[in-house]
Amino acid sequence: MKSKLASTPVSASGGQEERMRFARRGLLLFFTLLIPISVIGYILGMKNPAFILLLMWAPGLASIFARLILREGIADISLRVGGRRSLKRLPFVLLFPVFIGLVAYGIAWITGLVQYVTPETYIKAPPAVVFTALLLVQMVAGTAMGLIGSIGEELGWRGYMLTRLIDARVPYPILTSGIIWGLWHLPLIIAGLYYSGPYLALSIILFMVTVTSFGYIIGRLRLTTGSVWPAIFLHASWNAVIQNVFDTFSEGDQALLWTGESGVFVALALLVAALTLSRIPMNVKRL
Repeated sequence: MKSKLASTPVSASGGQEERMRFARRGLLLFFTLLIPISVIGYILGMKNPAFILLLMWAPGLASIFARLILREGIADISLRVGGRRSLKRLPFVLLFPVFIGLVAYGIAWITGLVQYVTPETYIKAPPAVVFTALLLVQMVAGTAMGLIGSIGEELGWRGYMLTRLIDARVPYPILTSGIIWGLWHLPLIIAGLYYSGPYLALSIILFMVTVTSFGYIIGRLRLTTGSVWPAIFLHASWNAVIQNVFDTFSEGDQALLWTGESGVFVALALLVAALTLSRIPMNVKRL
């Protein structure tokens, strides 16, 4: 997943060297703020799940504080919707998690490695109808509700960190941003609170493959549209569809080994998707 974006500027003004120094200073301040805010989020979240939202907003808060301290403004954050580029990506944003879910979880269910179960709902209908109904609800309403958390993460990861990694000339910036995103989740996995499967070391490895691959896809979406909104919506759509539908219909002692964000099939499906996309030329919209 090699990126050729090391020289892509965050801003069209100023010299390359000046932008590089400014971006590196921004990254240093961003991580300096991110670490303590995240630690507070981890501690509170482990005591009360309600504080996980604070953790999800740690990257966003760190980026906001960094902008205020460095007086950077918000012009580069690309809060504009992005016009046609963003609208054209809407089917992808909504359907990509469904496609990955059907492939990864479908294989697990068909092979019997994970048990397909229909949760009890107010809908009295055949399992396929219940699944389809819940899937459609989560694609729309679930994604909308998920924006509360995904905005916090994406303002930091793709709205600030990724563009600064590019401007700071960090090698393989999209790949690097995905790795950092994955590492940030690890304390929750180690604590057994988030997609921690039967084998912790394997869960960590698979999770890093999953998140790094997904991070490449989200990062690419953010750069090709010139807007952070498609990244926000894809993040929210993924959480709603995968966690609230496919995970809900999956049970078994080995469910977290094969499915979920630390599962073998999800990791492989996202890796293949990321590698496939990496072969397509990326038309980056200037930020």
